[in-house]
Amino acid sequence: MKSGLLSLGIFLLCAIQAQANVPVQPNFEEEKFVGTWYSVGMASNSKWFEQKKEHLKMCTTVITPTADGHLNVTSTFSRDGQKKEKTKILFKTEQPGRYRSTSSRWGSEYDIRVVETNYDEYALTYKRKSKGTEVFTMVVLYGRTKILKPELQEKFHQFSLEQGLAESGILILPLTD
Repeated sequence: MKSGLLSLGIFLLCAIQAQANVPVQPNFEEEKFVGTWYSVGMASNSKWFEQKKEHLKMCTTVITPTADGHLNVTSTFSRDGQKKEKTKILFKTEQPGRYRSTSSRWGSEYDIRVVETNYDEYALTYKRKSKGTEVFTMVVLYGRTKILKPELQEKFHQFSLEQGLAESGILILPLTD
């Protein structure tokens, strides 16, 4: 019993330390980040992702500033042959490029970071979702266009592995119309 608790404690400590080491884009410029993005790649260790990954496709995400200074994020995707939209507000934190969000429906808390971007080509983001004792990680590679250079896809792949995500949980999303 004691060794099990010790193992759990070490695992949680490593997870917290890894999350603390996730960088945020230096000198992040939010006004350059807003606009339309396409989800080119996605990686996660969540049960939802594992169950749905075979059916996931690229979606379009539009990021706009809100009147009170936060970000409105609206993603449009296809589900069961129908166009769907999902909107959430990302609340600024004291660190530019880092946001928080909550899901009142599911009771989840999110820590979202823009890890790296050149604003006009790609953005690499990290999201940590926690709900009770469950913690999940998601990495998304966004592009201003639907197709990105192989080296950017490789950067996404390597960063996902560095976050402890399994090879089977990393994918480049199929194109959509």
